[in-house]
Amino acid sequence: MTDTDGWFAAGDPDDVDALAAAIGDGETDEPRDWPERAVDAGFAADEAGYYDALHEASLVATRAAVEARERADDRQLVHAVRAMDDCRRTANELAERLAEWAGTVDPEAGTGVEYARELAAREPEPGLERVHSLAARVAALADEADDLRAFVERRTPAVAPNLAALAGPVLAARLVSLAGGLESLAKQPSGTVQVLGAEDALFAHLRGHAPSPKHGIIYTHDAVRGTRPEDRGSAARAVAGKLAIAARIDHYSGDYRPELEAELAERIETIQARADDTGGEGGE
Repeated sequence: MTDTDGWFAAGDPDDVDALAAAIGDGETDEPRDWPERAVDAGFAADEAGYYDALHEASLVATRAAVEARERADDRQLVHAVRAMDDCRRTANELAERLAEWAGTVDPEAGTGVEYARELAAREPEPGLERVHSLAARVAALADEADDLRAFVERRTPAVAPNLAALAGPVLAARLVSLAGGLESLAKQPSGTVQVLGAEDALFAHLRGHAPSPKHGIIYTHDAVRGTRPEDRGSAARAVAGKLAIAARIDHYSGDYRPELEAELAERIETIQARADDTGGEGGE
């Protein structure tokens, strides 16, 4: 098929899959009177028939594109890290409920997910079956979160090797998730990467209700968290700049560039050396 044949040249009107593939793969440099061409080629009896066939083939093409997109490695990573966070948050919330409930029947009841694991491992006492059942569900959710984290840690270096090396697999996966995918993250400027996860603070700043956030989720990066507050903004900008470059390399080439880690380490070392130069005092 050429750019002048039209999508309907790919098959007969009953072969919807072939027509959908032609819609997905085809392109043209300029608009043409496709309905008239389709009628002249004998594909459709009239313009209405052409648009009916186009509608049906477009639905099949769109469904195939969405399915392919959702099966992509970075989308699997997004689902995994979001599921991990959901399981962890729900386990912690239920663990609080469990501690409150268990405390009414056992003065020595503990708190947290680890207490739930301990309780779930015991034989249920008569009359406390529901408390034991809740503890088992908390433990199961925590186990699922651990398994999902292990999956994210294995999968991220294969999907985004430079991001994983610079940020660690879990933070890299969260950045991909917050951006909506690796391609979307690769298209973000470093300033946007710097505040991903701080949307509420950013919108409050834009409304004039709060100062500009210095960082979002990259605060959990050792280079940012380990820098004194006065220099944390500089560290966040340095980390975000390298992460933005890493995302572009991961998406467009996939090559691992170890020099990025060395460059970031050198930059962070320079920023953190300010504390030594000022005797631990100073500001941006």
